[in-house]
Amino acid sequence: MATIAERYAQKFATSMAWYERGQSLFAGGITHQTRFTSPFPAYIEHAEGPYKYDVDGNRIIDYVMGNGCLLMGHNPPEIAEAVAAQAHRGTHLGGATTHEVRYAEVVKRLMPSLERVRFTCSGTESTYLALRLARAYTGKTKLVKLHEHYHGWHDYAAPESGQGLGGVPQVIRDEVLVAPADAAAVDRMLTDDNDIAAVIVECNGAHYGTYPLPNPKFLQDMREVTAGHGAVFIMDEVVTGFRLSPGGAQVRWGIEPDLSTMAKIVAGGQPGGAVGGRADIMELMALRDDPEWDAVHRVSQGGTFNAQPVTAVAGTAMLEAIANQGVNARADAMAQRLKEGLNEVFKQQAVTGHAHGIASIIHVTLGADCDCDRDLCSMPYDEIAAAMPLSKTRALRRAMLVNNVDMMGGRAFLVSSAHDEEVIDQTVAAFSQSLKDLKAERIVV
Repeated sequence: MATIAERYAQKFATSMAWYERGQSLFAGGITHQTRFTSPFPAYIEHAEGPYKYDVDGNRIIDYVMGNGCLLMGHNPPEIAEAVAAQAHRGTHLGGATTHEVRYAEVVKRLMPSLERVRFTCSGTESTYLALRLARAYTGKTKLVKLHEHYHGWHDYAAPESGQGLGGVPQVIRDEVLVAPADAAAVDRMLTDDNDIAAVIVECNGAHYGTYPLPNPKFLQDMREVTAGHGAVFIMDEVVTGFRLSPGGAQVRWGIEPDLSTMAKIVAGGQPGGAVGGRADIMELMALRDDPEWDAVHRVSQGGTFNAQPVTAVAGTAMLEAIANQGVNARADAMAQRLKEGLNEVFKQQAVTGHAHGIASIIHVTLGADCDCDRDLCSMPYDEIAAAMPLSKTRALRRAMLVNNVDMMGGRAFLVSSAHDEEVIDQTVAAFSQSLKDLKAERIVV
């Protein structure tokens, strides 16, 4: 019987040819570090609803969903129509637009803690801007982030984020203090060092909840600790925003951060992001017609494509649907069905592991288990990391692709409201077959 790798190479033969072409064009042959799948990625032609279709004609059930952007699936009519209509009216109007005002209004309606909003072009830009605002507001230099928490690829986000540090100056590394996911440890750091401007946290845990936080207590503790030390508390809602609830993690758990960062869902599948929060912090970006303030003290922010009209109308359509159409409830219900089905497969296959997650994000751990409630996993970070090394996540993703399902990073399912019961059940069946295939090759036992 052919191995998983052999079946993969045969099933995606045309993709292999495209990958070979890309190797002479792109560094590493790819344009985003998560798009690499060993030995080569599948190349996608088009997508609709819960499916994407590759260059070999395979129909694949998609749980990458635009790296988390597509809470309503691919090409929902209300967003596709808004984008098409605006494209004919202008993709960049070179000035302030009514679209950006309506866009900000719906963002603020869903996240009431945001007294002011400023748009960016990505999640990386959003966290970068939020950290600069925090330093300007406090007059302090250093930042605290948590071990393995990912806040984009800029220099201040890189230390201990699970990505390389090539090109990051030591002077910047020295300004980023990395803490364990422990409120007492963060409190001690803020007590011992009076030059800390901000604490930034991925709201559901490192790598969009792969390593969950004990919420809501942890976020509440962070809110209290930072307030007690005068540090800016930044909730990174790039992934969790508008997904863990219509108002994100902060509304789900009743937390009011000083600043919030957003991207992905907020842009409706287009390039875009946002920063929002307290007016006194956000207004540090305002021009005051004071030469010294404007040129020296103001936090400046450019961005040619900030809230460009196509993104603005797509984001507005997405957020209006979230506010009014029960999008989250449908996605969450399908994620719950998926999680229960996956956990039943673990039992049937007698494979150690489990699926866990909240709202519409489901994570899988192979080779280790615990007695958690399958919502917020209580397994220690080291045990999850040891159970799911890169070799295993790549093997699982490859096996699932052979069985017509694509997972986010080979360890997660980002569920949309376009996934229905039939699609979920097909996914569970594909997972069952994938575990059989992996067991046959002794990749899992």
